[in-house]
Amino acid sequence: MQRSIMVLLLAGLLTMQALPVQAADKKAMAREAKEVTRELLQELSGALKKALAESGPDGAITVCRDTAPELANVLSLRTGWKIGRVSLKPRNPMIGQPDAWEQTILQEFDEAATGGADAGKLVVSEVVSEPAGDYFRFMKALPVKPLCLTCHGSEQHISDSVQQTLAREYPHDKATGYYAGQIRGAVTIKRKLDPTN
Repeated sequence: MQRSIMVLLLAGLLTMQALPVQAADKKAMAREAKEVTRELLQELSGALKKALAESGPDGAITVCRDTAPELANVLSLRTGWKIGRVSLKPRNPMIGQPDAWEQTILQEFDEAATGGADAGKLVVSEVVSEPAGDYFRFMKALPVKPLCLTCHGSEQHISDSVQQTLAREYPHDKATGYYAGQIRGAVTIKRKLDPTN
């Protein structure tokens, strides 16, 4: 008798785990992803401001090159989310190249911003089926702010010194020519829904 009750309880637990992600779960995951994104952007902003104050725009380049990926890795390990930054015009194609889903969302962000949407409020979250399983995915647009033009603007906005540093550090750089308000890229976050598969 006890054994059949245990089997029924186990079967019930397995059935509960196999249920599709409920709307409440998606909302909770979206809230968590927003908080992780906020933390990443807050830490990155602080590091950029400090570097700019201490060594100017040339020093800030190393923050984006070294500190930003480190912050994303630390947060990924601590939170269980896979966190990164992507762009349709990546500065470093080794770590900033979007996958197909991210490309679609970035294009939608661009269209929305061109249509007058507040680029700083553009966010998407959804469950996406991938070959390795189902993932909860989240993206938040990163708009170009006036300060960003120092390294991401047109040639008129970027000093000769910064242009030389960018050419040396990023020989395949595509991340210039922006103006304020455009979408520079996005923070992208994902988590596998059933990590046992």
